[in-house]
Amino acid sequence: MAKPTILAVDDDPQVLEAVAADLRARYGGDYRILQASSGAEALAAVEQLVGRGDVVAVFLVDQRMPAMTGTEFLLAARQSFPDAKKVLLTAYADTEAAISAINEVGLDHYLLKPWHPPEDHLYPVLDELLEDWRASVPAPYEGIRVAGTRWSPHSHTIKDFLARNQIPYRFLDVEADPAARAMVEAASGGEMTLPMVFFPDGGHLVRPDTRLLASKAGLQVEATLPFYDLIVIGAGPAGLGAAVYGASEGLRTAVIEREATGGQAGTSSRIENYLGFPAGIAGVDLARRATAQARKFGAEILTAVGVDSITADESAKRVRLSDGTELGCRALVIATGMTIRRLPVEGHERLVGAGVYYGAAPSEAVLYRGEPVIVVGGANSAGQASMMLSRFAGQVTILVRGDSLEAGMSQYLVDQIRATDNIDVMLGVEVTAVGGEDHLESVTLRSNDGTETVKEAGGLFIFIGARPHSDFLAGVVARNRQGFIITGPDLLAGDAEPKWPLERDPYLLETSVPGVFAAGDVRADVVRRVASAVGQGAVCVSFVHRYLETV
Repeated sequence: MAKPTILAVDDDPQVLEAVAADLRARYGGDYRILQASSGAEALAAVEQLVGRGDVVAVFLVDQRMPAMTGTEFLLAARQSFPDAKKVLLTAYADTEAAISAINEVGLDHYLLKPWHPPEDHLYPVLDELLEDWRASVPAPYEGIRVAGTRWSPHSHTIKDFLARNQIPYRFLDVEADPAARAMVEAASGGEMTLPMVFFPDGGHLVRPDTRLLASKAGLQVEATLPFYDLIVIGAGPAGLGAAVYGASEGLRTAVIEREATGGQAGTSSRIENYLGFPAGIAGVDLARRATAQARKFGAEILTAVGVDSITADESAKRVRLSDGTELGCRALVIATGMTIRRLPVEGHERLVGAGVYYGAAPSEAVLYRGEPVIVVGGANSAGQASMMLSRFAGQVTILVRGDSLEAGMSQYLVDQIRATDNIDVMLGVEVTAVGGEDHLESVTLRSNDGTETVKEAGGLFIFIGARPHSDFLAGVVARNRQGFIITGPDLLAGDAEPKWPLERDPYLLETSVPGVFAAGDVRADVVRRVASAVGQGAVCVSFVHRYLETV
């Protein structure tokens, strides 16, 4: 974690070393002591500190330097660190210059050379100045910072990825925060390439993809072994359930997740009907607990890693990752869940992340304090998002294509929505267009009778269903026409292709490929609830054990 900086500047090498030694002896434990032998060198150091997002507590500067006086340096440096305390080191002959600097640069103190002993002349002065500085300046944020603009889709992607993976960060809007803008310019050599992500170790990334961001943020993106007993593809409730039970029962287990643990359930603002949580639990918190539980038992969870294809034979299964590497395993669980359906409105994609969102993260909801927003969808996810948004937005309007909210939403949510003053429900309507240049400003609605209206909206949050994430399995395992994976006895009852190849019957959750199982929403004809998905993941492992006993 970065310490506040005390910067000493003096062109006399002996004086500079002496003052730096005194500073380290007293303040080295709590402050970073830097030294520079000229004003130009010191300004270069200031620029680097700005680029790293560090802070300066005190400038301790010699007045009489040939190329740039101490006063001239402080005039330039205070533009970057206006709250830093400013101290001049002066000879007796420079007293007038020091007094003038009190008004000219807001000088806090001047010290006459020599200052020894420091216990009498240096430390009491700096102790008092540092106490004042700590009292008036907020402690610097030591975590990840994302510098960008509010309406940047790429900034939204990075913020959403960090939030869903439970990685704390602070967003810096360069349009509203001059210090953030200066930090970006210093780090990029005067350019404004956004978004830029700053890390506590002083490093930064410019427009990183999620895999690079995940690696730098400390998430695991590469497997430690080439071969596992069990690989689980997908880290939603079903995948995490399989990981917990597989790892806890001694199987070398790896989980591969392309986005963030928790899946769609992880984006739910509050799940209120999950067993054991009478007050409800946020999806992201449930995902965090399950992820920690799986890791406790030794499961490896690879994040921001996609799967391109799988192959299987009698002895082993192989998973080809999006980076071209392959992992092998004895058994495989597919828990890839669903892929969100896109809104069939031409041109809306340009505003995704700039007022148009698939899902509703609290990090975005707070940006719409007092503004009107629209939620599209009539299922539980839309209802949960509407309740969360109602705490921030001035007005929430839920759009439902059908003629009843009860048709697709749990009654407890329907009751909550009807009891919330700033939520309206519009039935029998759909979105036909969106308006706005660099961000969403309005939404065009069409009712069942063909009437169109334009409604002002700062945010559009979309929950219109999903399709199974199984395209990478085409031709490998049997799927129905909608893409859901066929498992168990259904492989024998229908016209599934490919056919079940063995004389024994398939296990309940087994796909058409022996040793490859499926759990959760990607399966055909299942109850799509979090509790059901977790149960399937757990049950899957029992069938994995039975399969492994036969090979």
